Amino acid sequence: MIYRTTLLALLLVVSAPIQAFDQRDLDRLTTDGACPGCDLREADLRSLALAGVNLAQANLRGAELKGGKLSNINLRSADLRRADLEQADLRDAVLSGAKLQDADFEKADLRAADLSGSDLREADFEKADLSNANLRDSDMREADLKRARLAGANLANADLRWSNLERAVLETADLREARLVDADLHRAVLAGAVLDAADLTRADLERANLDGASLRRTDLGDAKLRKATLRAADLSQVRGLSQRQLDEACGDATTRLPEGLSVAPCG
Repeated sequence: MIYRTTLLALLLVVSAPIQAFDQRDLDRLTTDGACPGCDLREADLRSLALAGVNLAQANLRGAELKGGKLSNINLRSADLRRADLEQADLRDAVLSGAKLQDADFEKADLRAADLSGSDLREADFEKADLSNANLRDSDMREADLKRARLAGANLANADLRWSNLERAVLETADLREARLVDADLHRAVLAGAVLDAADLTRADLERANLDGASLRRTDLGDAKLRKATLRAADLSQVRGLSQRQLDEACGDATTRLPEGLSVAPCG
């Protein structure tokens, strides 16, 4: 009988959910409206008003923030790996230097947010709005940015290798020196974008809109340009571009190309 009672108690302890976060830190956040450096791992924060709150360097790994009102929040250098931020309002949020690997930002509003120097590997940004966001120097390898809005965003020197940017809107975006090797840019809108010195080796630019884009010193080696539009684009100093690639694209009289290459006019 004693053995059975002990065994039952042990099973109850083992099966009980383990609280990852520090309850004192959660109480502090609720009371003070700020908690920099706090341990809030896997905490459910959906019911809290967090707009403008200071959570710099906080541990929010796996936290539940879906649909949260997080505009102007300070998450500088915070750990948000695998956190759920789907449909969250993160306008003007500060996430520079944050760990955001595998985080879910699907349909989130990140307009004018600062994500510079952050780790965004394999993060989900499908249909997110990142218009005018700062993503300079960020690591976005294998990130899902399908149908994301990145108009006017700063992606200079960002690592976007193997990322999915299918149908993404990147009008007037700054992609100088960005690494886009093997990136999927099928049907992406890059009109007016600056891609100077970017690496687009083997990138899929099929049906992409590159009208008015600047591609000076850009590497287009083995990039797919089938049915891509290059009206008024500057490819005068591009690297790795062949006539075979251009035969599948179209441009106009103002398209600038390296000497000896030509492109058919768009119909």
